[in-house]
Amino acid sequence: MGYLTEIEAGNLLANAKQASGHTYSPYSEFAVGAAVLTSDGKIYLGSNIENASYSLTICAERVAVGNAFSSGQTKIKAIAVWSDTNSISPCGACRQFLIEFGKDIVIIFLHNKEIIQKTIDELLPFGFTSSNLK
Repeated sequence: MGYLTEIEAGNLLANAKQASGHTYSPYSEFAVGAAVLTSDGKIYLGSNIENASYSLTICAERVAVGNAFSSGQTKIKAIAVWSDTNSISPCGACRQFLIEFGKDIVIIFLHNKEIIQKTIDELLPFGFTSSNLK
């Protein structure tokens, strides 16, 4: 796999932006959306869901991956993350979560208002995965 075209990346980011409209973020008021692109071209959305017990909050990326997996899609090609801010990328927990499903998953996010594409392996070098246990 490789990076997405500029048009594909922009489309996936637009889907993530749409997903951010469905967030439940009454505590932080920080709406985040994510869009997963599977290897067969399907897109699954997710938004962050907060909880008064902050440790139970779930990020948009994990919701989107859960939506894909619960629909039978297990081969993730890319994921876009969006928030109404200049810069956003997956948090450390989401990076660890995503690398479990493939080191070549493309992550699309904004950095200083610029669209960036990196593989999860580039964002989490020396990541801990099930293959490290063998």
